[in-house]
This record gives sequence, C-alpha cells and structure tokens, in this order.
Amino acid sequence: MRSPLLHGELVRLRPIEPRDADRLWASVQDPDGGRLTGMGTSGSSTRAEVDAWAATAATVPGRYDWAVTAAAVRDGELVSDDLIGEIALDQVDTGRASANLRLRMLRDYRGRGYGREAISQVLRFAFTPADHPDGPDGSPGAGLGLHRVSLSVMSMNTRARALYDSLGFREEGRLRDAYRDGDGWADAVVMSILEDEFRAGEGAD
Repeated sequence: MRSPLLHGELVRLRPIEPRDADRLWASVQDPDGGRLTGMGTSGSSTRAEVDAWAATAATVPGRYDWAVTAAAVRDGELVSDDLIGEIALDQVDTGRASANLRLRMLRDYRGRGYGREAISQVLRFAFTPADHPDGPDGSPGAGLGLHRVSLSVMSMNTRARALYDSLGFREEGRLRDAYRDGDGWADAVVMSILEDEFRAGEGAD
C-alpha cells in the first residue's frame, strides 16, 4: 500500500525508497535501538534483506511504511530528505478498523520531538475517515477511518512508554517475558489508543 506524504512542523513522512537502504542498515546495526525496540541488531537481518525491504516496502499489502525525514525548509527547498527514522502501520484490518504502530528512530534523532510528531501524523491519517473532505495530506479521502491503533513496547523502555502515554495510549496488559533483553527477558507492554481518545487529545492541544 503506497503511503501518502504526511507533513508536520518538524517531520515530513514519505514512502520508504531504495535509497534509504544505507540508513536503514545503520539503524538495524545500532545495538541500543535494537534493544529498546526488541527488534534485534544486525544478527537478525542481512544487508541483502534490508536492501530488498527498502525496494519493496512502499508496495507491501496490509501495511503502510514511512521514512521519517526532517521538515526543515530553506529558500523553499527541503534542507534534507534523508531518512532519520521509520514508522509503520502494520496488521491493518479494515474489517475490525484496527492497526498496529511501530516506530524506530536513528540514534542521533531520539528524544528531539521527531518521533512524537511522526506518531501524531500517522494517527491522524489512521483515524481520519476515508470519505473525509480534508484528509491529513490535504486531499479528499486520505484517511483510513480506523477505530483502534495498538502497539507493543518493551517494559524496560521507560522513555518510549512515557511518550506513548503522553500521546493518549493506554496500557492494556503485558505479555510476560516476550522479549529477549541481553541474558534476561522483558515484558511486552501492550498499549492502544481509540479514535475518540485521539480526538480528545487533539482538542486538548
């Protein structure tokens, strides 16, 4: 599914492209990022697999994947269109009006507000009705009209859990020892946000 362009003050989200492979590979190799997301490090993905993913991510059925890029503009042109993170809605189920959210930022761009705004933009796309006259990217019918977006975060990732909580996600429960954490284990904290909760949060902002 081709992901639409989404714009915010800090970030611009565009479909992942083959040219993003180098930065995606750097992200996969980052041990801190792998630990915090439970997605592992270079031992779980090969460079060939990352290259293949970058080449096909924009057209994989049942999901929407974006490269997170900076929205800064100088003289009417983007300062940079380089990938600084990736965000996705996967497990998209239109019948149940639900999806799962995943986010991973490159090391130098964590804790700077980029991830927060990327999540907000994707949630707005997810919850905007498909027949809404003014979609997230300014075009008619640009939303998915979902009711629920969920995610799973490692119990030891307190910064991410605080971020999700501040955005309106609520903890639903835990999957005990669902992630390997070095020589030990960590719970998967399951969180979700509903469309009306997101709208209420937008109104508060």
